Amino acid sequence: MGSSAADNLKLDFTTFYNVIDNSLTPTKHTRHAINPSTEEPLPEVPVSTQEDVDDAVRAGQEAFTAWKELSYEERAGYITKFTDAIEANLEGLTEMLGKEAGKPIPSAGMEFALVMGHLRETVKLRIPDEVVEDSEERTATIRYTPLGVGVGIIPWNFPILLAIGKLDAALLTGNTFIWKPSPYTPYTSLKIGELGAKIFPPGVLQVLSGNEDLGPKLTAHPGVAKISFTGSTATGKKVMQSCAATLKRVTLEMGGNDAAIVCEDVDIAAVIPKVSMLSFIHSGQICMVIKRVYVHEKIYDEFLEKMAAFVKNLKVAPAGDPEAMLGPIQNAMQFGKVKDLYNEIGRQGWQTVLGGLPDQQNRPAEKGFFMPPTIIANPPDDSRIVVEEPFGPIIPVLKWSDEKDVIRRANDTMMGLGASVWSSDIERASRMAKKLEAGSIWVNTHFELSPHMQFGGHKWSGMGVDWGVLGMKGWCNPQAFWVRKVIV
Repeated sequence: MGSSAADNLKLDFTTFYNVIDNSLTPTKHTRHAINPSTEEPLPEVPVSTQEDVDDAVRAGQEAFTAWKELSYEERAGYITKFTDAIEANLEGLTEMLGKEAGKPIPSAGMEFALVMGHLRETVKLRIPDEVVEDSEERTATIRYTPLGVGVGIIPWNFPILLAIGKLDAALLTGNTFIWKPSPYTPYTSLKIGELGAKIFPPGVLQVLSGNEDLGPKLTAHPGVAKISFTGSTATGKKVMQSCAATLKRVTLEMGGNDAAIVCEDVDIAAVIPKVSMLSFIHSGQICMVIKRVYVHEKIYDEFLEKMAAFVKNLKVAPAGDPEAMLGPIQNAMQFGKVKDLYNEIGRQGWQTVLGGLPDQQNRPAEKGFFMPPTIIANPPDDSRIVVEEPFGPIIPVLKWSDEKDVIRRANDTMMGLGASVWSSDIERASRMAKKLEAGSIWVNTHFELSPHMQFGGHKWSGMGVDWGVLGMKGWCNPQAFWVRKVIV
């Protein structure tokens, strides 16, 4: 890439516009989000209207005609140039993500590392035609044809990776794509959309910012062929209901309440840092991190003590602090929900071995939506902290003794996103893990992902999948293609 081309792809992070038909489009009304580390306002962003939605859908439909006719290799070439442009702006994008999402530098950097790996690997994937029959008389083949205009409705917790996991599969398979970021985290998304406008043909990739009413405008639009949603189960049900009127294709990735079962034969020193980080990363605001830890009674006391000691040393600080490991709750609404759950500690008499309601001793910061990392020791199975998804830096550590019973307890939820078993006996751990009811199951790890492997939930955690070839097929209509070699 020459210097002039590289300069053309450099981003300015002071102004933010919708990206519609490759034009940076202002809106009559604007709004702003809040930096959760400081509670200070961030820059103004667009508030999209029905007219903006109509314009974007129309542009996407017009672009679809030519985009779907390109080969996989041609579409992959565009996506690779797009990936290179993101990489050229990585420092600014990572800083912006940290400010809006409240992610410390290591966490924001980790998200973009996953983004880059996902883009680089997904462009290598293909959906081959599947030959079911090839006889002297006929062939029968399954083809996968793109749907049309797709929409990604993206949450605030992993706003870039979760969008890219929809975007690259949609574009690679020949669809056009409208990216709707969360009102809490629109900034980095809009800037990545600007890069897309410099690379893709008009209408192929568009980004719309708005208030809470923007999602319903997109789910109800008759020109949208598919909605891919990531967010809460309650909102996912509304999305599905809205899409039913126009028979849109829908993928839903919703809440989780992931269990980790720790057996008595683990190397405690080796497991503690992994389980602890996988419970508290991004202050617990990831759908697929550990939300419930079940520890065998033979090692329970030692495990609990050492987990508390490890987590106590994780620095909680504003996202810009280079030593911060855990940042704030991302927004005031979620902060209120998390505080209400912390209030249950006193109401229910839960035993805390670390953290609790903020006071002079454990208050992480004077400003910002911060809560101290908190570990609850062996609360009842029907406690809110066990039954609900906290989406904050608070986790129960529960005791178990019987394999069959702990599997029942781990499965006793309407959620089914992920679960893990930790043991030195791989055969035993695998046997236990196969009985868990979730879309992703891990042995001796958790929240391990790959662009080649599908990602989705069971039960109320989702319908359909993103990522991998299976996720790509979700952006297509399967087509039965029959050819008679002799007319009879």
